[in-house]
Amino acid sequence: MKATAMAHPIQGLVKYHGMRDDIERQPYHDSISVCTAPSHTKTTVEFSMDYDEDTYIVDGEELEGHAFDRVERVVDKARDMSDAAHTVYPVKLESENSFPSNVGLGSSSSGFAAAAMALSEAAELDASHAEISTIARVGSASAARSVTGGFSHLRAGLNDRDCRSHRIPTDLKDELKIIVALVPSYKQTDDAHAEAEKSHMFGDRRAYVQDQLVEMRDALHDDDLERMGHIAEQDSLSLAATTMTGPDGWVYWQPPTLAVFNKVRELRENGYEDDDDVDSVPVWFSTDTGASVYVNTTADHAERVKEAVSETGVRTTIWEVGGPARLLDEDEALF
Repeated sequence: MKATAMAHPIQGLVKYHGMRDDIERQPYHDSISVCTAPSHTKTTVEFSMDYDEDTYIVDGEELEGHAFDRVERVVDKARDMSDAAHTVYPVKLESENSFPSNVGLGSSSSGFAAAAMALSEAAELDASHAEISTIARVGSASAARSVTGGFSHLRAGLNDRDCRSHRIPTDLKDELKIIVALVPSYKQTDDAHAEAEKSHMFGDRRAYVQDQLVEMRDALHDDDLERMGHIAEQDSLSLAATTMTGPDGWVYWQPPTLAVFNKVRELRENGYEDDDDVDSVPVWFSTDTGASVYVNTTADHAERVKEAVSETGVRTTIWEVGGPARLLDEDEALF
């Protein structure tokens, strides 16, 4: 049986580092994110006796080694949850991203979320988005939140009943606009998780993040974009500090990253250079594990903030809040 799905990547608002369980990918603490659109991953999967072995292809490249193993864990979890006889057959999975991968824009989240959604359909699972999020999670914990979409909260836990994602009700969807400042710099998030756990600041980070989670949920319930933006900015600095103080001193920000940070602070403190009537812009920066920057602002200011951030020399685009992972029609299949 064949199925095709798509999912949006996430911007971490209160992020996580470190895993209790590297196989089930159960983080030490909760995390909150927002899906970003129109960026997306489209994935088609098919179980068939016509295939000789499981095959996984991402952006035209057949996966091997560690990358293959991560996808295989997701496939095996869907197989284990299914009663359908055809899931014993080999599977072909093909995936395409509409945006750059491994630059800090969450491609693993949308990739594994789209895979889990398509696998759920192909394996004939009668599963909710929260249940499908547990399939995606074994590929990437952030992918669990990509499955449920919008503003989502992944709970920490030692089993699938607890460690799954749920939506957070809020009306910020139309108000929030995200200027993406693309700073190409290859990275591996798994390396960052390992580094952070060995940092002398990791224990403090785990304690600090509990208040951040409470504050972020409250800000979203109150539709308070200013609080949301401020918390996400502070959390980005905290996360990076923990990673940078690991044994290898891993610094993933680049000079253009810092230039965007400075531009955001200038806009917030002084307004636009060519407009004396605006002395402060509602704008905040945020990063995940990578050099690229999310610049969060309001719909009214998005175009002018994009123009100002572009002056730093980085490539920019405007994204918005994305919805949950969803199935696509047969004619949209990749093979």
